[in-house]
Amino acid sequence: MEQLEGQQSVLAALRARQRKFDVILVRHGIHQSAISELLEIAAATGVPIRYVDVSELNAIAHGASHGGVIAICSAKPRMTIEQLLQMLDTLKQLPLMLLLEGVEDARNLGFTLRSADAMSFHAVLIKKHLWDFDAVEVARPASGAYERMPLVQVDEISPLKQLQRRGIRIVGCLANVKQTIYDVDLKLATLLAIGGEKRGLSGAVREICDQFVTIPTREGGSSLSLSHAGAIVMAEAMRQRRLER
Repeated sequence: MEQLEGQQSVLAALRARQRKFDVILVRHGIHQSAISELLEIAAATGVPIRYVDVSELNAIAHGASHGGVIAICSAKPRMTIEQLLQMLDTLKQLPLMLLLEGVEDARNLGFTLRSADAMSFHAVLIKKHLWDFDAVEVARPASGAYERMPLVQVDEISPLKQLQRRGIRIVGCLANVKQTIYDVDLKLATLLAIGGEKRGLSGAVREICDQFVTIPTREGGSSLSLSHAGAIVMAEAMRQRRLER
């Protein structure tokens, strides 16, 4: 079981209806009007609510920002590549997805999911052998996007090749390549691949990329974190697609 902290994270999980809830712990004395939707969905779906002292919440919380609400629930299920392909067949727009490789920081992942959700990305693929992220640390900065965004965990490149056979280009983001994000057509069916700060994209992923792009920055400027780089590239993809309307 996992725990989610804060009304935003718990409410998003209730709305998504992908998790099985054991119980939602609510602080004694909390204003009912502040959590009315949460209570309404919990009652409709049979999720038990237990009112507890704030000391009990503080004892199990990761920090002080739980806001009087903590849920004990199953882990968010990750989408399989087969389920992703089925979902892509139902889209009315050309697919736009994000591939993250080498992401290790849970908060960085959470912020990136939040940007992907805001920029209308259809799914986020994470190339990682072991899923060892702390759910609370992902969910809090994601602000609900962790529950809404389809997540696919891949540990090899064969699923990526399946997407290419479906006509989806893999565009790798690298430093110091000739083409910038403003030089490529991101309105096409695209999987944007971004690597972590330590090692970037692996040789295996680079080998199958259809093309590479970079984010233009001033000479001598600081390198960008994965979450910041992701937000910039995803915003450009959304800008191009909106201009086409």
